[in-house]
Amino acid sequence: MRIVTTTVVALALTAAAAPAAAAAQPSPPRTDGVWRMDGYGTVLALGGGVLQEYQTTSIGCLKGDTSRQTGPGTYLTTDGTLLTVRTGHDRDHATLAADSSVGHRKLRRLAALPAACARALPDDPRTAFDVFWQTFEENYPFFAAKGVDWHAVRERYRPQVHRDTTRKELFTIFSRMVGPLYDAHVLVRDGDNRFYEVRPGTEVPGEELDAKVKKFIVERDLKDAPYRQDFAAGRITYADLPSGQGYLRISGFGGYAGENAPYSAERAELDKTLNTVLTSERVKRLKGLIIDLRINGGGADALGVRIAQRLTDSPYLAYAKRARNDPADPTRHTRPEPVPVVPADAPRYTGPVAVLTGGSTVSAGETFTQALIDRPGRTVRIGQPTQGVFSDVMVRHLPDGMVFALPNEEFLTRTGRTYDGTGIPPHLVEPVFTKEEFAKGRDSAFDRAVNILPAA
Repeated sequence: MRIVTTTVVALALTAAAAPAAAAAQPSPPRTDGVWRMDGYGTVLALGGGVLQEYQTTSIGCLKGDTSRQTGPGTYLTTDGTLLTVRTGHDRDHATLAADSSVGHRKLRRLAALPAACARALPDDPRTAFDVFWQTFEENYPFFAAKGVDWHAVRERYRPQVHRDTTRKELFTIFSRMVGPLYDAHVLVRDGDNRFYEVRPGTEVPGEELDAKVKKFIVERDLKDAPYRQDFAAGRITYADLPSGQGYLRISGFGGYAGENAPYSAERAELDKTLNTVLTSERVKRLKGLIIDLRINGGGADALGVRIAQRLTDSPYLAYAKRARNDPADPTRHTRPEPVPVVPADAPRYTGPVAVLTGGSTVSAGETFTQALIDRPGRTVRIGQPTQGVFSDVMVRHLPDGMVFALPNEEFLTRTGRTYDGTGIPPHLVEPVFTKEEFAKGRDSAFDRAVNILPAA
Protein backbone atom coordinates (compact mmCIF):
# COMPACT_ATOMS: atom_id res chain seq x y z
CA MET A 1 0.00 0.00 0.00
CA ARG A 2 1.22 3.48 -0.88
CA ILE A 3 1.37 5.71 2.25
CA VAL A 4 3.91 8.34 1.26
CA THR A 5 3.75 8.34 -2.51
CA THR A 6 5.82 9.86 -5.22
CA THR A 7 3.52 12.84 -5.43
CA VAL A 8 3.54 13.85 -1.78
CA VAL A 9 4.83 17.39 -1.97
CA ALA A 10 7.42 19.06 0.30
CA LEU A 11 7.96 22.83 0.24
CA ALA A 12 9.74 25.86 1.95
CA LEU A 13 9.62 29.43 3.26
CA THR A 14 9.92 32.46 1.06
CA ALA A 15 13.32 34.10 1.35
CA ALA A 16 13.44 37.35 3.26
CA ALA A 17 13.36 40.52 1.22
CA ALA A 18 16.83 41.47 -0.02
CA PRO A 19 18.34 44.79 1.12
CA ALA A 20 18.68 47.61 -1.38
CA ALA A 21 22.43 46.97 -1.76
CA ALA A 22 21.61 43.62 -3.32
CA ALA A 23 19.96 45.25 -6.32
CA ALA A 24 23.01 44.60 -8.48
CA GLN A 25 22.89 40.88 -7.72
CA PRO A 26 21.22 38.42 -10.15
CA SER A 27 17.46 38.44 -9.88
CA PRO A 28 15.91 35.55 -7.95
CA PRO A 29 14.59 32.58 -9.91
CA ARG A 30 11.19 33.07 -11.53
CA THR A 31 9.83 30.29 -9.34
CA ASP A 32 10.69 31.96 -6.01
CA GLY A 33 7.65 33.18 -4.12
CA VAL A 34 4.36 31.87 -2.78
CA TRP A 35 2.10 29.63 -4.84
CA ARG A 36 -1.35 28.10 -4.40
CA MET A 37 -1.87 24.67 -5.92
CA ASP A 38 -4.99 24.01 -7.96
CA GLY A 39 -6.62 21.39 -5.75
CA TYR A 40 -4.76 19.50 -3.01
CA GLY A 41 -5.38 22.16 -0.32
CA THR A 42 -1.78 23.25 -0.53
CA VAL A 43 0.23 26.47 -0.56
CA LEU A 44 3.91 26.36 -1.48
CA ALA A 45 6.59 28.86 -0.55
CA LEU A 46 9.85 28.74 -2.51
CA GLY A 47 13.02 30.64 -1.78
CA GLY A 48 16.35 30.56 0.01
CA GLY A 49 17.14 27.10 -1.36
CA VAL A 50 14.09 25.41 0.09
CA LEU A 51 10.52 24.59 -0.83
CA GLN A 52 8.02 24.59 2.04
CA GLU A 53 4.61 22.99 2.06
CA TYR A 54 1.63 24.49 3.90
CA GLN A 55 -1.47 22.33 4.30
CA THR A 56 -4.61 24.45 4.28
CA THR A 57 -8.30 24.07 5.13
CA SER A 58 -10.94 26.53 6.23
CA ILE A 59 -9.90 25.63 9.81
CA GLY A 60 -6.40 26.99 9.37
CA CYS A 61 -2.95 26.23 8.02
CA LEU A 62 -0.32 23.72 9.10
CA LYS A 63 3.31 23.59 8.05
CA GLY A 64 4.12 20.44 6.10
CA ASP A 65 7.33 18.98 4.74
CA THR A 66 10.41 20.89 3.67
CA SER A 67 12.46 20.08 0.56
CA ARG A 68 15.95 21.27 -0.28
CA GLN A 69 16.89 22.76 -3.62
CA THR A 70 19.14 20.62 -5.82
CA GLY A 71 19.26 22.82 -8.92
CA PRO A 72 17.35 25.52 -10.79
CA GLY A 73 13.69 24.76 -10.11
CA THR A 74 14.36 21.30 -8.65
CA TYR A 75 13.86 20.17 -5.05
CA LEU A 76 14.38 16.89 -3.20
CA THR A 77 11.67 15.85 -0.74
CA THR A 78 12.26 14.06 2.53
CA ASP A 79 11.18 10.76 0.93
CA GLY A 80 13.59 11.12 -2.00
CA THR A 81 11.16 12.38 -4.62
CA LEU A 82 12.55 14.94 -7.06
CA LEU A 83 10.18 17.86 -7.65
CA THR A 84 10.46 20.19 -10.63
CA VAL A 85 8.79 23.61 -10.67
CA ARG A 86 8.56 25.50 -13.95
CA THR A 87 6.86 28.78 -14.78
CA GLY A 88 4.54 28.85 -17.77
CA HIS A 89 3.56 31.60 -20.16
CA ASP A 90 4.03 34.23 -17.45
CA ARG A 91 5.59 34.63 -14.01
CA ASP A 92 2.28 34.11 -12.23
CA HIS A 93 1.57 30.57 -13.40
CA ALA A 94 3.69 27.46 -12.94
CA THR A 95 3.54 23.69 -12.81
CA LEU A 96 4.95 21.18 -10.36
CA ALA A 97 5.93 17.64 -11.35
CA ALA A 98 7.26 14.73 -9.32
CA ASP A 99 9.68 12.42 -11.07
CA SER A 100 7.96 9.17 -10.13
CA SER A 101 4.42 10.40 -10.70
CA VAL A 102 2.42 11.14 -13.84
CA GLY A 103 0.86 14.48 -14.71
CA HIS A 104 1.48 17.95 -13.35
CA ARG A 105 0.00 20.20 -10.67
CA LYS A 106 -0.88 23.75 -11.62
CA LEU A 107 0.31 26.63 -9.44
CA ARG A 108 -0.89 30.23 -9.22
CA ARG A 109 1.28 32.90 -7.62
CA LEU A 110 0.07 34.63 -4.45
CA ALA A 111 1.20 38.07 -3.31
CA ALA A 112 2.11 36.74 0.13
CA LEU A 113 1.80 33.77 2.41
CA PRO A 114 -1.80 33.55 3.71
CA ALA A 115 -2.13 35.08 7.15
CA ALA A 116 -3.44 31.80 8.55
CA CYS A 117 -0.09 30.17 7.75
CA ALA A 118 1.66 32.53 10.14
CA ARG A 119 -0.57 31.48 13.05
CA ALA A 120 -0.16 28.23 14.92
CA LEU A 121 -3.30 26.18 15.38
CA PRO A 122 -4.18 25.13 18.95
CA ASP A 123 -2.82 21.76 19.94
CA ASP A 124 -5.97 20.28 21.45
CA PRO A 125 -8.17 17.27 20.59
CA ARG A 126 -11.11 19.26 19.19
CA THR A 127 -8.90 21.26 16.84
CA ALA A 128 -7.29 18.02 15.69
CA PHE A 129 -10.76 16.58 15.06
CA ASP A 130 -11.86 19.65 13.12
CA VAL A 131 -8.76 19.66 10.90
CA PHE A 132 -9.15 15.92 10.25
CA TRP A 133 -12.84 16.15 9.36
CA GLN A 134 -12.47 19.33 7.31
CA THR A 135 -9.57 17.94 5.26
CA PHE A 136 -11.76 15.07 4.09
CA GLU A 137 -14.72 17.42 3.62
CA GLU A 138 -12.72 19.66 1.27
CA ASN A 139 -10.69 17.04 -0.63
CA TYR A 140 -12.16 13.52 -0.60
CA PRO A 141 -14.09 12.84 -3.85
CA PHE A 142 -15.83 9.55 -3.08
CA PHE A 143 -18.32 10.01 -0.22
CA ALA A 144 -21.33 9.66 -2.51
CA ALA A 145 -19.89 6.63 -4.28
CA LYS A 146 -19.12 5.00 -0.91
CA GLY A 147 -22.55 5.82 0.51
CA VAL A 148 -21.05 7.70 3.48
CA ASP A 149 -22.73 10.81 4.91
CA TRP A 150 -19.66 12.67 6.16
CA HIS A 151 -21.74 15.32 7.93
CA ALA A 152 -23.56 12.62 9.86
CA VAL A 153 -20.15 11.20 10.81
CA ARG A 154 -19.23 14.57 12.32
CA GLU A 155 -22.49 14.80 14.24
CA ARG A 156 -21.89 11.35 15.69
CA TYR A 157 -18.24 11.61 16.67
CA ARG A 158 -17.44 15.24 17.49
CA PRO A 159 -19.44 15.19 20.77
CA GLN A 160 -17.14 12.36 21.87
CA VAL A 161 -14.09 14.65 21.68
CA HIS A 162 -13.25 17.04 24.54
CA ARG A 163 -10.15 18.67 25.96
CA ASP A 164 -9.22 15.56 27.98
CA THR A 165 -9.55 13.10 25.11
CA THR A 166 -6.35 11.05 24.94
CA ARG A 167 -4.34 10.47 21.76
CA LYS A 168 -5.28 6.80 21.90
CA GLU A 169 -8.96 7.67 22.11
CA LEU A 170 -8.66 10.20 19.29
CA PHE A 171 -6.87 7.64 17.12
CA THR A 172 -9.73 5.20 17.72
CA ILE A 173 -12.34 7.84 16.85
CA PHE A 174 -10.58 8.76 13.61
CA SER A 175 -10.28 5.08 12.69
CA ARG A 176 -13.99 4.52 13.26
CA MET A 177 -14.83 7.58 11.19
CA VAL A 178 -12.99 6.45 8.06
CA GLY A 179 -13.37 2.68 8.43
CA PRO A 180 -16.69 2.54 6.50
CA LEU A 181 -14.96 4.05 3.45
CA TYR A 182 -13.03 0.79 2.95
CA ASP A 183 -10.45 2.83 1.09
CA ALA A 184 -6.92 1.41 1.09
CA HIS A 185 -5.55 4.91 0.42
CA VAL A 186 -7.03 6.28 3.65
CA LEU A 187 -4.67 5.93 6.60
CA VAL A 188 -4.53 7.10 10.21
CA ARG A 189 -1.11 6.86 11.87
CA ASP A 190 0.15 7.76 15.32
CA GLY A 191 3.65 6.46 15.86
CA ASP A 192 3.56 2.69 15.40
CA ASN A 193 -0.25 2.61 15.43
CA ARG A 194 -1.75 2.44 11.95
CA PHE A 195 -5.29 2.00 10.71
CA TYR A 196 -6.55 1.38 7.19
CA GLU A 197 -9.19 -0.82 5.59
CA VAL A 198 -9.17 -2.66 2.29
CA ARG A 199 -12.27 -3.50 0.31
CA PRO A 200 -14.26 -6.28 2.01
CA GLY A 201 -13.32 -9.71 0.74
CA THR A 202 -9.80 -8.67 -0.28
CA GLU A 203 -6.40 -9.03 1.33
CA VAL A 204 -3.50 -6.60 1.83
CA PRO A 205 -0.61 -7.53 -0.52
CA GLY A 206 1.99 -7.74 2.23
CA GLU A 207 5.37 -9.45 2.21
CA GLU A 208 4.08 -12.69 3.78
CA LEU A 209 1.31 -13.14 1.20
CA ASP A 210 3.67 -12.22 -1.63
CA ALA A 211 6.23 -14.81 -0.51
CA LYS A 212 3.57 -17.51 -0.13
CA VAL A 213 2.12 -16.87 -3.58
CA LYS A 214 5.51 -16.60 -5.26
CA LYS A 215 6.58 -19.98 -3.83
CA PHE A 216 3.31 -21.53 -5.01
CA ILE A 217 3.70 -20.12 -8.53
CA VAL A 218 7.33 -21.20 -8.87
CA GLU A 219 6.58 -24.74 -7.68
CA ARG A 220 3.35 -25.15 -9.69
CA ASP A 221 3.15 -22.84 -12.68
CA LEU A 222 6.83 -22.42 -13.47
CA LYS A 223 8.23 -25.82 -12.48
CA ASP A 224 8.86 -26.82 -16.09
CA ALA A 225 9.88 -23.38 -17.35
CA PRO A 226 13.02 -23.64 -19.52
CA TYR A 227 14.07 -20.20 -18.29
CA ARG A 228 13.18 -18.31 -15.11
CA GLN A 229 14.89 -15.38 -13.40
CA ASP A 230 14.18 -12.83 -10.69
CA PHE A 231 14.98 -9.17 -11.25
CA ALA A 232 14.72 -5.84 -9.44
CA ALA A 233 15.44 -7.14 -5.94
CA GLY A 234 12.98 -9.98 -6.49
CA ARG A 235 10.05 -7.69 -7.25
CA ILE A 236 9.89 -8.89 -10.86
CA THR A 237 10.04 -12.47 -12.13
CA TYR A 238 10.19 -13.52 -15.77
CA ALA A 239 9.88 -17.04 -17.20
CA ASP A 240 9.59 -18.63 -20.61
CA LEU A 241 6.77 -21.17 -20.49
CA PRO A 242 6.90 -24.57 -22.23
CA SER A 243 3.78 -23.57 -24.18
CA GLY A 244 5.64 -20.72 -25.87
CA GLN A 245 4.29 -17.81 -23.87
CA GLY A 246 6.18 -15.51 -21.56
CA TYR A 247 5.28 -14.94 -17.91
CA LEU A 248 6.04 -11.60 -16.21
CA ARG A 249 5.17 -11.29 -12.52
CA ILE A 250 5.34 -7.79 -10.98
CA SER A 251 4.78 -7.53 -7.22
CA GLY A 252 5.26 -3.76 -7.02
CA PHE A 253 6.28 -0.65 -8.89
CA GLY A 254 9.21 0.27 -6.70
CA GLY A 255 11.72 -1.24 -4.31
CA TYR A 256 13.84 -2.30 -7.29
CA ALA A 257 17.10 -0.59 -6.37
CA GLY A 258 17.33 -0.92 -2.60
CA GLU A 259 15.92 0.97 0.36
CA ASN A 260 15.42 4.73 -0.13
CA ALA A 261 16.73 4.58 -3.70
CA PRO A 262 15.83 7.62 -5.84
CA TYR A 263 13.36 7.22 -8.66
CA SER A 264 16.15 7.51 -11.24
CA ALA A 265 17.74 4.35 -9.81
CA GLU A 266 14.38 2.54 -9.77
CA ARG A 267 13.79 3.48 -13.40
CA ALA A 268 17.28 2.37 -14.41
CA GLU A 269 16.78 -1.00 -12.72
CA LEU A 270 13.43 -1.45 -14.47
CA ASP A 271 14.97 -0.58 -17.85
CA LYS A 272 17.76 -3.09 -17.20
CA THR A 273 15.14 -5.74 -16.44
CA LEU A 274 13.04 -4.99 -19.50
CA ASN A 275 16.09 -4.94 -21.76
CA THR A 276 17.03 -8.40 -20.48
CA VAL A 277 13.52 -9.82 -20.81
CA LEU A 278 12.17 -8.13 -23.94
CA THR A 279 15.01 -8.82 -26.32
CA SER A 280 14.51 -8.56 -30.07
CA GLU A 281 14.76 -12.32 -30.41
CA ARG A 282 12.28 -13.05 -27.63
CA VAL A 283 9.57 -10.59 -28.66
CA LYS A 284 9.57 -12.16 -32.14
CA ARG A 285 9.00 -15.71 -30.93
CA LEU A 286 6.59 -15.22 -28.00
CA LYS A 287 3.10 -16.59 -28.62
CA GLY A 288 1.74 -14.43 -25.85
CA LEU A 289 2.67 -12.66 -22.61
CA ILE A 290 1.07 -13.23 -19.21
CA ILE A 291 1.48 -10.24 -16.88
CA ASP A 292 0.71 -11.28 -13.30
CA LEU A 293 -0.34 -8.40 -11.02
CA ARG A 294 -2.45 -10.42 -8.58
CA ILE A 295 -0.21 -9.55 -5.62
CA ASN A 296 0.96 -6.01 -6.30
CA GLY A 297 1.30 -3.35 -3.60
CA GLY A 298 1.66 -0.39 -5.96
CA GLY A 299 4.38 2.26 -6.10
CA ALA A 300 5.27 4.68 -8.88
CA ASP A 301 2.68 5.17 -11.62
CA ALA A 302 5.42 6.37 -13.98
CA LEU A 303 7.08 2.94 -13.88
CA GLY A 304 3.84 1.34 -15.02
CA VAL A 305 3.63 3.69 -17.99
CA ARG A 306 7.27 2.85 -18.75
CA ILE A 307 6.41 -0.84 -19.02
CA ALA A 308 3.37 -0.07 -21.18
CA GLN A 309 5.73 1.75 -23.56
CA ARG A 310 7.42 -1.61 -24.25
CA LEU A 311 4.09 -3.22 -25.20
CA THR A 312 2.95 -1.08 -28.15
CA ASP A 313 4.09 0.20 -31.52
CA SER A 314 1.47 2.97 -31.58
CA PRO A 315 0.94 5.86 -29.16
CA TYR A 316 -2.31 5.83 -27.20
CA LEU A 317 -3.94 7.24 -24.07
CA ALA A 318 -3.17 5.44 -20.81
CA TYR A 319 -5.69 7.52 -18.85
CA ALA A 320 -6.40 11.10 -17.87
CA LYS A 321 -5.87 12.39 -14.36
CA ARG A 322 -7.85 15.01 -12.44
CA ALA A 323 -8.11 16.19 -8.84
CA ARG A 324 -10.96 17.57 -6.79
CA ASN A 325 -10.41 21.33 -6.51
CA ASP A 326 -13.50 22.91 -4.92
CA PRO A 327 -13.73 22.62 -1.11
CA ALA A 328 -17.50 23.07 -1.23
CA ASP A 329 -18.37 20.98 -4.28
CA PRO A 330 -17.08 17.39 -4.65
CA THR A 331 -18.20 17.29 -8.29
CA ARG A 332 -15.73 19.95 -9.43
CA HIS A 333 -12.24 19.02 -10.55
CA THR A 334 -9.12 20.23 -12.26
CA ARG A 335 -9.04 19.90 -16.03
CA PRO A 336 -8.23 16.26 -16.87
CA GLU A 337 -4.60 15.87 -17.98
CA PRO A 338 -4.01 13.15 -20.57
CA VAL A 339 -1.22 10.69 -19.79
CA PRO A 340 0.05 9.17 -23.04
CA VAL A 341 1.84 5.91 -23.72
CA VAL A 342 4.55 6.58 -26.29
CA PRO A 343 6.35 3.56 -27.81
CA ALA A 344 9.80 3.09 -26.30
CA ASP A 345 12.95 3.35 -28.38
CA ALA A 346 13.78 -0.26 -27.58
CA PRO A 347 12.53 -3.75 -28.53
CA ARG A 348 8.78 -3.90 -27.99
CA TYR A 349 6.35 -6.80 -27.62
CA THR A 350 3.04 -6.12 -29.39
CA GLY A 351 1.39 -9.54 -29.40
CA PRO A 352 -1.48 -10.83 -27.25
CA VAL A 353 -1.33 -10.09 -23.52
CA ALA A 354 -3.23 -11.62 -20.59
CA VAL A 355 -3.26 -9.51 -17.42
CA LEU A 356 -3.95 -11.39 -14.18
CA THR A 357 -5.55 -9.24 -11.45
CA GLY A 358 -7.27 -9.60 -8.11
CA GLY A 359 -8.27 -7.74 -4.97
CA SER A 360 -4.61 -7.55 -3.93
CA THR A 361 -3.79 -5.59 -7.09
CA VAL A 362 -3.49 -2.14 -5.53
CA SER A 363 -2.77 1.45 -6.52
CA ALA A 364 0.00 1.65 -9.15
CA GLY A 365 -0.81 -1.97 -9.97
CA GLU A 366 -4.24 -0.68 -10.91
CA THR A 367 -3.09 2.37 -12.85
CA PHE A 368 -0.85 0.05 -14.87
CA THR A 369 -3.82 -2.25 -15.48
CA GLN A 370 -5.79 0.81 -16.60
CA ALA A 371 -2.93 1.87 -18.88
CA LEU A 372 -3.40 -1.39 -20.79
CA ILE A 373 -7.18 -1.10 -21.29
CA ASP A 374 -6.84 0.74 -24.63
CA ARG A 375 -3.55 -0.85 -25.62
CA PRO A 376 -3.49 -1.47 -29.38
CA GLY A 377 -3.57 -5.21 -29.93
CA ARG A 378 -5.14 -8.05 -28.01
CA THR A 379 -5.31 -7.63 -24.24
CA VAL A 380 -7.52 -9.68 -21.91
CA ARG A 381 -7.89 -9.39 -18.13
CA ILE A 382 -8.38 -12.57 -16.10
CA GLY A 383 -9.10 -13.11 -12.41
CA GLN A 384 -10.95 -10.80 -10.03
CA PRO A 385 -11.53 -7.01 -9.82
CA THR A 386 -8.62 -4.91 -8.60
CA GLN A 387 -8.73 -3.16 -5.20
CA GLY A 388 -10.22 0.14 -6.44
CA VAL A 389 -7.70 2.81 -5.32
CA PHE A 390 -5.90 4.84 -7.97
CA SER A 391 -5.16 8.32 -6.63
CA ASP A 392 -1.86 9.57 -5.32
CA VAL A 393 -2.05 10.00 -1.56
CA MET A 394 -2.20 13.31 0.28
CA VAL A 395 -0.28 12.99 3.56
CA ARG A 396 -1.52 15.48 6.15
CA HIS A 397 -0.38 16.47 9.63
CA LEU A 398 -2.37 17.39 12.73
CA PRO A 399 -1.27 19.93 15.36
CA ASP A 400 -0.51 17.12 17.83
CA GLY A 401 1.80 15.35 15.37
CA MET A 402 -0.62 12.63 14.28
CA VAL A 403 -0.55 11.86 10.55
CA PHE A 404 -3.28 10.80 8.17
CA ALA A 405 -3.63 10.26 4.45
CA LEU A 406 -6.37 10.41 1.86
CA PRO A 407 -6.85 10.40 -1.93
CA ASN A 408 -8.25 13.34 -3.91
CA GLU A 409 -7.73 12.32 -7.56
CA GLU A 410 -9.52 10.31 -10.23
CA PHE A 411 -7.97 8.38 -13.11
CA LEU A 412 -10.30 8.51 -16.11
CA THR A 413 -10.56 6.09 -19.02
CA ARG A 414 -10.85 7.34 -22.59
CA THR A 415 -14.64 7.39 -22.13
CA GLY A 416 -14.45 9.28 -18.83
CA ARG A 417 -15.06 6.33 -16.52
CA THR A 418 -13.36 5.73 -13.17
CA TYR A 419 -12.98 2.45 -11.28
CA ASP A 420 -12.49 3.86 -7.78
CA GLY A 421 -14.14 1.68 -5.16
CA THR A 422 -15.18 -1.15 -7.49
CA GLY A 423 -11.81 -1.82 -9.07
CA ILE A 424 -11.15 -2.74 -12.69
CA PRO A 425 -13.16 -5.87 -13.56
CA PRO A 426 -11.71 -8.83 -15.46
CA HIS A 427 -12.98 -9.93 -18.84
CA LEU A 428 -12.79 -13.54 -17.64
CA VAL A 429 -13.62 -14.29 -14.01
CA GLU A 430 -11.51 -16.88 -12.18
CA PRO A 431 -10.76 -17.47 -8.48
CA VAL A 432 -7.53 -15.88 -7.24
CA PHE A 433 -5.48 -17.57 -4.50
CA THR A 434 -8.48 -18.76 -2.49
CA LYS A 435 -8.15 -21.37 0.25
CA GLU A 436 -9.68 -23.92 -2.09
CA GLU A 437 -7.23 -23.05 -4.89
CA PHE A 438 -4.27 -23.48 -2.54
CA ALA A 439 -5.69 -26.67 -1.00
CA LYS A 440 -6.22 -28.33 -4.38
CA GLY A 441 -3.02 -26.99 -5.91
CA ARG A 442 -4.90 -25.02 -8.55
CA ASP A 443 -4.16 -21.71 -10.24
CA SER A 444 -7.25 -21.27 -12.40
CA ALA A 445 -6.42 -17.76 -13.65
CA PHE A 446 -2.94 -18.76 -14.77
CA ASP A 447 -4.23 -21.89 -16.51
CA ARG A 448 -6.96 -19.89 -18.26
CA ALA A 449 -4.36 -17.43 -19.55
CA VAL A 450 -2.13 -20.21 -20.91
CA ASN A 451 -5.08 -21.83 -22.65
CA ILE A 452 -6.60 -18.72 -24.27
CA LEU A 453 -3.54 -16.67 -25.20
CA PRO A 454 -2.84 -18.17 -28.63
CA ALA A 455 -6.44 -17.32 -29.56
CA ALA A 456 -6.72 -14.08 -27.62
